[in-house]
Amino acid sequence: MDDKLNVTYITLTGYLEVEKLRYVYFVIIFTVYVLILCSNTTIFCLIVIHHNLHEPMYMFIAALLLNSVVFSTSIYPKLLVDVLSERQIISYTMCHFQFFFFYTTGGAEYFLLAAMSYDRYVSICKPLQYPIIMKKTTVWVFLVLAWLLPTCLVAGSAVLSANERVCNFTLKGIFCNNSLFKLHCVTSTILSVYGIMIMISTLFLPILYIVFTYAKILMISCHSCKTVRKKAAQTCLPHLLVLFNFSLFCIYDVVVLRMESDISQTARLVMTLQLLLYHPLFNPIIYGLKMKEISKHLKRLFSHVK
Repeated sequence: MDDKLNVTYITLTGYLEVEKLRYVYFVIIFTVYVLILCSNTTIFCLIVIHHNLHEPMYMFIAALLLNSVVFSTSIYPKLLVDVLSERQIISYTMCHFQFFFFYTTGGAEYFLLAAMSYDRYVSICKPLQYPIIMKKTTVWVFLVLAWLLPTCLVAGSAVLSANERVCNFTLKGIFCNNSLFKLHCVTSTILSVYGIMIMISTLFLPILYIVFTYAKILMISCHSCKTVRKKAAQTCLPHLLVLFNFSLFCIYDVVVLRMESDISQTARLVMTLQLLLYHPLFNPIIYGLKMKEISKHLKRLFSHVK
């Protein structure tokens, strides 16, 4: 606690031998952050510039890539400052802001993937009705809701947490996530119940809907011609890979940290770094390589650069 400024500071203890490895951490984090910004914004700009990519599916991909940039920007600049600092600290208020953006973008990712699964379902299972159902207005409604719903839900959790009394000023991690609740003097029943509601709304329900939708697509594709099966595989596989990849790290964040599992500092740091370094790069790689139209424009772009 800084009495002069009346600011509560939280010490982040998740780093391993930061004094010895600070420059290694900095180079890795900075390099990956630049790669995340460049790869995501490149494909995002390609989708915006080229009119043949102004279809619902590509608009949802662009939204996912933008979401990855926001997710990374809420975490990376603070990490870069921390690894070069003598003390790894964050104000209690800024900790809640980081918590808010981390889980808002995480929830938005699932809602966007759910919207994409609906788009693929209509495209493959109801192709004649596709232009009528997936109008631009419908797409924009999905996009707004994908960010608005998790924003409102997570904001409520952040406000409730911020009003709790703090007794512990040490957080076992390198940024503010679910571990933030362990700083409170007393475990809040209201906050716990609300957290479960958020988890169900932003995690389990979207996943159930996505699985149900792709199961229907799979059943219909199996009884359709080869062209339909090929189209389903080309467009659905990247979305499923992104879903699977992101869900693995969400399981770590929600279950391991929430259940206070006995996990070593090294294992905790490795898993956290994978969540931060690996996933934001996964989306542009998958969509850049697996989506035929995006891949064409990328090849054309790099051929001009050469």
